[in-house]
Amino acid sequence: MGEMTSEGASLSAGIDLSQFYQVFFEEAGENLDNMEQLLLNLNIETADDEELNAIFRCAHSIKGGAATFGFGDVAELTHQMETLLDKLRRHELAPNAAMVDILLQSGDALRAQLGRHQGSGADAVDTTDLLTSIRALVEGKEVAAPAAQSAAPAPAPKPAAAAPAKPTARELELQVGPLSDLSLADNLVELFKEITDLGTIEPLDGGVSSDGMRRYKILTGSTDNDLLDLFTFHVAREQVKLLPLGPGFGFHEGAPGAPPAEAPSKDPGYGFFDDAPGLPSGSTELEAQAQLPAEAPKAVVAKPAAKTEARPPAGGMDQSTLRVSVEKVDQLINLVGELVITQAMLAQNSSQLDPALYQQLASGLADLERNTRDLQESVMSIRMIPMSGVFNRFPRMLRDLAAKLGKKVELVTQGEATELDKGLVEKITDPLTHLVRNSCDHGIELPAERIAKGKPEQGTITLVASHQGGSIVIEVRDDGRGLNRDKLIKKAREKGIDAPDSMSDAEVWGLIFAPGFSTADQVTDVSGRGVGMDVVKRNITQLGGTVEIDSAEGYGMKVSVRLPLTLAIMDGMSVGVGDEVYILPLASVVESFQVQADTIKTVGGSGRVVEVRDEYMPVVELEQVFNVPRFDFEHVSSIMVVVEAEGGRVAMLVDELLGQQQVVVKNLEANYRKVPDVSGATIMGDGRVALILDVGSLVRRSRH
Repeated sequence: MGEMTSEGASLSAGIDLSQFYQVFFEEAGENLDNMEQLLLNLNIETADDEELNAIFRCAHSIKGGAATFGFGDVAELTHQMETLLDKLRRHELAPNAAMVDILLQSGDALRAQLGRHQGSGADAVDTTDLLTSIRALVEGKEVAAPAAQSAAPAPAPKPAAAAPAKPTARELELQVGPLSDLSLADNLVELFKEITDLGTIEPLDGGVSSDGMRRYKILTGSTDNDLLDLFTFHVAREQVKLLPLGPGFGFHEGAPGAPPAEAPSKDPGYGFFDDAPGLPSGSTELEAQAQLPAEAPKAVVAKPAAKTEARPPAGGMDQSTLRVSVEKVDQLINLVGELVITQAMLAQNSSQLDPALYQQLASGLADLERNTRDLQESVMSIRMIPMSGVFNRFPRMLRDLAAKLGKKVELVTQGEATELDKGLVEKITDPLTHLVRNSCDHGIELPAERIAKGKPEQGTITLVASHQGGSIVIEVRDDGRGLNRDKLIKKAREKGIDAPDSMSDAEVWGLIFAPGFSTADQVTDVSGRGVGMDVVKRNITQLGGTVEIDSAEGYGMKVSVRLPLTLAIMDGMSVGVGDEVYILPLASVVESFQVQADTIKTVGGSGRVVEVRDEYMPVVELEQVFNVPRFDFEHVSSIMVVVEAEGGRVAMLVDELLGQQQVVVKNLEANYRKVPDVSGATIMGDGRVALILDVGSLVRRSRH
């Protein structure tokens, strides 16, 4: 495989193809995701042409790129998929469940193949069985699942056979040149032969050339688009001509000397007329392709009707989106953060000036503040991506999981357009995946059991995303068996967890977050290994979020995950201790109040607590935690701020409350080192650094 890749690069006539690899891999990944979505949403009984054309285009785009870069294994598999999809969209075959399954499996194999070319170090993917299955489907045979082949008029010839045996095979003349290095053309021929099923190729000029041209006879069942895709990058497009061989064109097997290279260009249609043997299926657009940029042919579809419908949105999408690396966006956010700090500093320093004397300066600063705030919101929104990116991976997972468990499950998603910070999306995917698997495995009952309970045999799992205040709430609901209160309490007691009967329902549901707690009666390879909800909760808590469970036995359960919208900017409450300023995440602050020194009690010689409305709370003195130097020795801190995290509350003793503000979070660990009880830092308007406190860590500290 390596030889082909380097060979492909050497054919590029001075172009380093590796610079395009990343774009190809990203586009191929998007095409695979798109194809999987389309296949999962395909209604087999009422599949329309547009859906089938869209799936075909995805496979076609991947094949074009793979052939260009010399990834022969990817090109071969996509070529076979294309053959099947082409028959489907031409209504020569009727789609069935087995085809969808095999195309989905092919997508997985392509992902693995592309991963290997990207350097994942994985072993080569064996696609022999897949290719055999696809060929059998193309021939109209039944594979794996019994399926009605009513719409297949006659079995198609076996694609594995030599291309000339295909009824659609056409004779073409390939002209390459003029070339200063004729070995380029010979390499191109080798590449043609590498990709099986393209057809046969043989020299027309006996391998001798006086004008720098090479001429070949091709017998192929592939379209002109496919052939041109293959040659892109290897030889300049204007040096490749595909001409028909046949009566009326002056080209035939006995006349190998082709006309001069410029002759075809005089004929805008390349000598094609309706029903000409070299005409691409139903379309006369070869000339247009000859002048298109390298990628263009990948979007071309054989059916004119489908092409006109499908093209505008695709073109629009290319023009309205821009692929930018996350590092660049993070750098932009950092710079805007600095700008916000500078603006705050200017606002603070200008507040002492007389507004009557410096009227213009004051209005300019007011404009600057407004523009800075708008700019900050715009830049932050660049990092926001819709939840559909997360939700889209579940239909496939559920389809496979339900089949494995013998269950019928429908997935319903709501609020896919709700946006969340990219950093959070990546981190929330795993916990959500676990919750969805749990619902399918433990929640949804088997069809027979559901019917016995008077429920529809198909269970429903609902994913809902919505904005509430400054948070995003993601709910995973199912209409399965729900949680059994008695079973949970019994299991908790077996594990040595204190679980009195007087516990409220919410507290009982909370038991499943205990480490190593699993309600599964038997361990399956799906879930129930005891690694589960505790890890989910810990991951979500680390993101500054919370998890809540609600359940009704026999009717289902709901898990709600609440997360901040972004980790880069947060609402904070600044408090003063001595000359230092600390920031508390506003989401964690419950209340603040003044306290008399005599209301703080000492417990057990070291710990101190304060009574707040009949509840005793540990007291955390920030002055002692951070060793704040103090020069006004008479001062007694009298303000307490109650904060909550990880299900516990503590009262923090501070000198003053400075106010509430949005702060740009800077990573302290990356810029300095990890500091206990501190989650990050920010720069204040006066240029000083303020530490953002890790409330969870302070709560844990008070427990010990």
